[in-house]
Amino acid sequence: MSAESSGSVQHVLEHYQQEYNWDCGVSCVIMLLPPAQRKEMITNFESICEEEGFKQSTWTIDLCYLLKRFGIKHTLFTLTLGVNESFRTHGYYDKIIHIDRDRVTQRFAAAERDGVVARRHALTHHELVEHLSRRGPAIVLVDAGLLVCDLCKHNKMKAEFRRCFGGSYSGHYIVVVGYSRNKLLYRDPALSPRLCAVGPARLARARRAPGTDHDIILIYNDYR
Repeated sequence: MSAESSGSVQHVLEHYQQEYNWDCGVSCVIMLLPPAQRKEMITNFESICEEEGFKQSTWTIDLCYLLKRFGIKHTLFTLTLGVNESFRTHGYYDKIIHIDRDRVTQRFAAAERDGVVARRHALTHHELVEHLSRRGPAIVLVDAGLLVCDLCKHNKMKAEFRRCFGGSYSGHYIVVVGYSRNKLLYRDPALSPRLCAVGPARLARARRAPGTDHDIILIYNDYR
């Protein structure tokens, strides 16, 4: 019997709704911070983003460095330890890859030295559920147009349109916080405070879509 079918787990986070069209990943990090650090990040948002070097374009490795800045233990799992040049075919990346390539490449190269753990591995559903049940939540990169909440039906029409007619990739970060009744529970920084739920197959489609590189950051902090 799988873990999610035999019980439920929820890591309780204070929701944070993103303010701009680019800060979903940073907003996910904010949800993981304790009150004092959360206040520090929100109060000094622009200066911290400037210091981190990503300004208004974040890659998953940037979120890892931000987590390290605040002392949150984590591991990044991805298919590419660097910049996947094949993503230039996606309009989403073509606009930013030339701006971000050097920073992202340098950060991956320096990750081990800087104490940031990044591994080349496509995390399975079972591995994600085991982590949720034993260790903590996870920041997950998804194709936003393919993710549908079964509770509030957010993105339902968009996903149906994509299924029938296709569409362009739209990268977006969410925090997966647990599971219940064969559904994965998550918080979406694009939405007002709420808990969302999605079936494993639909989440898998969204997080394994071309453009995501299967990026997941596992957080080693129990918020139950």
